[in-house]
Amino acid sequence: MSTIPEVYVLGGYQTDFARNWSKEKKHILAMMREAVLGAMRETQVDPTEVEVAHVGNFAAELYCMQGHLGAFFCEIDPAFSGLPTGRHEAACASGSIALLAAMAEIEAQRYDLACVVGVEQMKTVGASVGGDYLGTAAWYELEAEGIQFPFPKLFGKLGDEYDKRYGLKDEHLAAISAINYGNAKLNPKAQTRTWYMNEEHACSRTDDNAEVGGRIRIADCSQVTDGAVATFLASRKAAEAWCARTGTKIEDVPRIKGWGHHTARIRFEDKVAESKDDRFVLPHVRSTVTDALGRAGIADVSGIDAIETHDCFTTSEYMAIDHFGLTEPGESWKAIEEGVIALGGKCPVNPSGGLIGAGHPVGATGVRQLLDAHKQVTGTAGDYQVEGAKNVATLNIGGSGTTSCTFIVGT
Repeated sequence: MSTIPEVYVLGGYQTDFARNWSKEKKHILAMMREAVLGAMRETQVDPTEVEVAHVGNFAAELYCMQGHLGAFFCEIDPAFSGLPTGRHEAACASGSIALLAAMAEIEAQRYDLACVVGVEQMKTVGASVGGDYLGTAAWYELEAEGIQFPFPKLFGKLGDEYDKRYGLKDEHLAAISAINYGNAKLNPKAQTRTWYMNEEHACSRTDDNAEVGGRIRIADCSQVTDGAVATFLASRKAAEAWCARTGTKIEDVPRIKGWGHHTARIRFEDKVAESKDDRFVLPHVRSTVTDALGRAGIADVSGIDAIETHDCFTTSEYMAIDHFGLTEPGESWKAIEEGVIALGGKCPVNPSGGLIGAGHPVGATGVRQLLDAHKQVTGTAGDYQVEGAKNVATLNIGGSGTTSCTFIVGT
């Protein structure tokens, strides 16, 4: 019986998520170029070595009036002219779908070295228009059309469902927000690294923390972000050649040990109806996690040292805590109160600051999570390093728990 070829992560580069590229009067290509050139510099990969490229992006046609982003990869360096490229879209999971496509090509032995870049330029429009654009990640006509800021309302309903089944306290959501903002202060590329936030403010019900949709308030929300992230995935053959050139041991190069990918029905109410007799509110998210653990040969979350999860809102991180198995279903609050998810805890969640703290350029988030997992297992995460991290998991979600992708990165 043949084994699936290993896929290695050589490293990469992230732009500063605090930047506003529209104010800088720069095209989305400028973000892609900085990310890819930065990744080549960081990894010492030569452009002539890249055999294929995959771009993750959600809605450049809306935000930037630009499609065909795969072709723009060929504008980054003259050596890329003629390269096979493609663009992948799955709402906020677009970056992870691009990673899965690149992985599949390496596993199929079509190519040995792939570049994956996730990119989104979101600050081209105001908050209301941007919220409407994001609504296309749901069933627009049924869940978003004519509704101001539809996604906070949808993820507010996720909190409502938890409250209905198990009970949910706002102070636990506020603690998630405060932890992510606190971690972001340690991340030099985080969007909110200079912002003010603490648990008391996140709990407040004042104009400074206004309601956005249902139980979701400003402090519960991820950020509107411009950003790009690029990384290189390699076959063992390419990784060994890279190691020989850079003086690295192959056993020290992180690889993708496991992955999971499931897609649920697109309407949130249909997901909830399907899960009414299930212990988990979003069982397809749970299956994504358990598939990744199984493929990695890891029994359960006790074999994971840190998690980079999709906290588009505090309710999605609250869901992720029990869906990863850090607690029993409906008991995520225990991991919060016991400090399990805090930096320095048993299994830190979002040491980077996550989407709430680090930022959420939609098409780039999945790639950013994978790159942060790489940093953790190589001990290069700086001030937000999780001591002794060997296996790090990600969870990237598109829509209201619709497209779910998990990667487990380790050495």
